[in-house]
Amino acid sequence: MNLVSARTQNPLRCASLSMLSSSINLPSHFPSPLLLKPYAPDSKLYPAKLATTNGDARRNFRSPVVVKASITSGYGPEIGEILGDVRIFTAAGEPVLFKDLWDQTEGMAVVALLRHFGCFCCWELASTLKESKARFDSSGVKLIAVGIGTPNKARILAERLPFPMDCLYADPDRKAYDLLGLYYGFGRTFFNPASTKVFSKSRFSTLREAMKNYTLEATPDDRSSVLQQGGMLVFKGKQLLYARKDEGTGDHAPLDEIYDVCCRVPT
Repeated sequence: MNLVSARTQNPLRCASLSMLSSSINLPSHFPSPLLLKPYAPDSKLYPAKLATTNGDARRNFRSPVVVKASITSGYGPEIGEILGDVRIFTAAGEPVLFKDLWDQTEGMAVVALLRHFGCFCCWELASTLKESKARFDSSGVKLIAVGIGTPNKARILAERLPFPMDCLYADPDRKAYDLLGLYYGFGRTFFNPASTKVFSKSRFSTLREAMKNYTLEATPDDRSSVLQQGGMLVFKGKQLLYARKDEGTGDHAPLDEIYDVCCRVPT
């Protein structure tokens, strides 16, 4: 399989971060990204990683599976099988495999891979997903939201946003994110041009509403997780119909686009 390189991105001005903070009235204790220690720059290609129980070993292996940031997927046809064996947790703390989350024969599922549970953009997306859940339910599409952190961090979001716990899952070791090759890094998180979408006036009201009960307590104890980006997948059974990697923080897939993909396939 040919590997797909991401486009080289130009950094945003640091002033944009200050603009975001002042525009949506972030809590006074919200950490400035400029205080974080810089990581190595993003490579042009962030390859997928094999999930193992050993965190260090997991990052020393590479899988050839990579996805484009577009509707046309760069995954092989076996990705549904591979992802199906990844173990995550319910918000209540019960272990579960991806393949047990929806009907693997003909079931339609939207899998939203959020950023970490302490990310305000994660709360914004979760809020939007919650508002769209009835629309997906009426079309026979199961909505699944997976975030980074332990189940207790997931419960903080579920209880304070609120968000339905039966749709929320935790991936504390980022196994699915590594397998899928979702973007990771300091530049991707804070300075990617795609993140300017967060500054759109059309999103400010959603951000403010989502952050009414926001708390940094939902941030994973593993602070390296804050540099992980998310993505969006649509499956019919084990068949992947749509895959999109978030290019930067807040670069979410348009839900209308996701809904159109679901509607094009008879359920």
